[in-house]
Amino acid sequence: MKRIFPIIVVLIALSLIGSIWIQVDWLQKMLLLREEHVKEEVNNVAAFVGQELANSNIPAAPKQKSPFSTLDDFLSDYSKPYSIAQLYTSQEIYDMIRKAFDMRKMEDIPFEFAIATLRNGVLQNERRSANFEEWYSDNTNYPYLYPLVPASGTAAENLSANEFLIIVIPNINDVVHKDMRPRIASSILFTLIIFTAFFLTVRTMLRQKKLSEIKNDFINNMTHEFKTPIATISLAVDALRNEKVQQDPKKMSYFSEIIKEENQRMNRQVETILRAALLEKQEIQLNLKPLHVHQIVTDVADNFMLRLQEKGGTMEMKLNATNDLIEADEVHISNLINNLMDNAVKYAKDNVPPKICIFTSSTEKKFFIRIEDNGIGMNRETVKRIFERFYRAHTGNIHNVKGFGLGLSYVKSVVDAHDGNIKAESTLGKGSVFTIEFNLKKV
Repeated sequence: MKRIFPIIVVLIALSLIGSIWIQVDWLQKMLLLREEHVKEEVNNVAAFVGQELANSNIPAAPKQKSPFSTLDDFLSDYSKPYSIAQLYTSQEIYDMIRKAFDMRKMEDIPFEFAIATLRNGVLQNERRSANFEEWYSDNTNYPYLYPLVPASGTAAENLSANEFLIIVIPNINDVVHKDMRPRIASSILFTLIIFTAFFLTVRTMLRQKKLSEIKNDFINNMTHEFKTPIATISLAVDALRNEKVQQDPKKMSYFSEIIKEENQRMNRQVETILRAALLEKQEIQLNLKPLHVHQIVTDVADNFMLRLQEKGGTMEMKLNATNDLIEADEVHISNLINNLMDNAVKYAKDNVPPKICIFTSSTEKKFFIRIEDNGIGMNRETVKRIFERFYRAHTGNIHNVKGFGLGLSYVKSVVDAHDGNIKAESTLGKGSVFTIEFNLKKV
């Protein structure tokens, strides 16, 4: 699993990068193709409208104003170059261009136009739309010029001025991006979906890997915890079968007591696991009632004095809270304090007498209890995870600390069930501090 997991992550990452690269490359090519298409369509529109304008019917020959008009006067008037710009209004030209764009499914494309005459090498606008000058002078816009030359053999041939139809559309990139916006949005959406799927996949794999490690640790711990009392019970039973032991009532009582204690020990371990499972499913029922925390702390501390004395340890209590009345479940609060004190003893330093310090304080609405020890302490990573179910700090293959990793998880669950807060602080090699906060009972 350790080898396969990185390979899977790398393969998925490469697939994701490749997919994104293909989409980006596809979009760039689509934008270029669309840009060329728009330019081509603008050219086609300009050519279509330009030819229509260029082939317009020429005006009729002017009527003779006098019977004395000469043939030269008539030919002079009829052969004068006429201007297409004079034949159409700006609105008529706009409608023609708009209709040509609509025919090509480009209804939304904006444009400005002008009909200009070439005089002395300079284009002079004869007809133009409102914003033509501004758009034409902007270098980012795309202009197209089409010469208005009548078709060969038509009546207007050689009679029209040197005129040009000029169509200007705004920045073609903006037009293309606007047209491609739905496809770009869908591409981004699917990319985000792929990213999300990748993230969820990796996170799920990490969680599964973590759960697998926790499961293995739990099985190892459970095997050790149950193996010891079973072995002790087995030895005690073998001893009871000995005839000399059977004839000695004191030895019979001693070994019977051992069997009873080890059996109770296994029952407590099973209860711990079941209790944690109930809290995880939130199926436990709290028997809430007014409790004086100082009394519970004192009772639990008295039960621990014998264990501390066996190890040469000491306990210091400063119950300074002016108000210690809370509404809670007596059994669970007792177990909570018992677990914290038990950890202080279990995680004591070798050859160093354990020391437990218990302090309480209160405000108008809150009650605080602080439990300190001088044990082995924890590093930052352990402090972050100590309230996780089944988590225990790794000590290699040495099973030097008993338990399933459920004690502090149970403590956190009890605190949460009572709407309280718990905070852990620790320095490796110096000890740990647990601060618990409960709401005081409203009077």
